[in-house]
Amino acid sequence: MFEISEYLDLSHTIAAPLFEGKNYPWEVLSGISDFIKEIGPTLDPEIYEKRGEDIWIAKSATVFDTAYIKGPCIIGPETEVRQCAFIRGSAIVGTHCVVGNSTELKNVILFDNVQVPHYNYVGDSVLGYKSHMGAGSITSNVKSDKTLVHVKYEGGDIPTGLKKFAAILGDNVEVGCGSVLNPGTVIGRGSRIYPLSMVRGTVAPKSIYKKAGEIVTIEE
Repeated sequence: MFEISEYLDLSHTIAAPLFEGKNYPWEVLSGISDFIKEIGPTLDPEIYEKRGEDIWIAKSATVFDTAYIKGPCIIGPETEVRQCAFIRGSAIVGTHCVVGNSTELKNVILFDNVQVPHYNYVGDSVLGYKSHMGAGSITSNVKSDKTLVHVKYEGGDIPTGLKKFAAILGDNVEVGCGSVLNPGTVIGRGSRIYPLSMVRGTVAPKSIYKKAGEIVTIEE
């Protein structure tokens, strides 16, 4: 359960080596910053340019003047970082991504083709290939009592040892507008979250999350 390959296609991220040897996908969160500093200087200068301390941005990416980017950070080819986006560091953003107006990122990996296009907060999370967060949907990365985050699932509980961990979104996950993903949320591949949902714990692959206790399987 929670094998990385069951959630994420590592061929769609520059961060694939960071997942090697890990048991669970959230174990990469503590290593994002150092990983960026390690691989940044090795990136192809024909594709990437260094635009500040530990910041590498693809030449084909579009970054609006009002966006703020703090290192360490990598922004991939053909990605768009829109007006007033706030990237606080330790962020790996893949190719063909959209980081939208007033969206905030911190200690995250966005796989290729991820969209966080409107007023999103994504912190201490991994968003899989082609996942999308609707307008105003956010991740909550710290529990209100400040205790360590556990991943809860039917019949079990896995301690992560992390104080800050919000969500893992598998490939092709769709999160509806205005939803909140609480600390320790893990959503399986191809699942859909209804708008205005409050999600906690795990959602199986190819499911529709309507509300707590009401999750149905997507019919093929």
